[in-house]
Amino acid sequence: MEYIGGKWKPLILFHLIEGPKRSGELQKKVCGISNKVFTDSLREMEKSGLVQRKVFPVVPPKVEYSLTELGSSLTPILRTLDEWGKRFGQE
Repeated sequence: MEYIGGKWKPLILFHLIEGPKRSGELQKKVCGISNKVFTDSLREMEKSGLVQRKVFPVVPPKVEYSLTELGSSLTPILRTLDEWGKRFGQE
């Protein structure tokens, strides 16, 4: 729970299951998150080895986030949580 606990980290990780995302694209998918919390969450998950950040040497700068092997190992758990939420979230 130390690595994925909180309101936003599971959502960010869930959207990265689909594949690499640019920062702005990823943030739009996580509705309601502030820039600071978004950035802090990504940095924490990068530090813990769940997410990797790839910087492309272009102008303007392009940064892409993706799951590491460790982060990808959470896929079944995140999908199960998503299914549970869809099933029981309305109750």
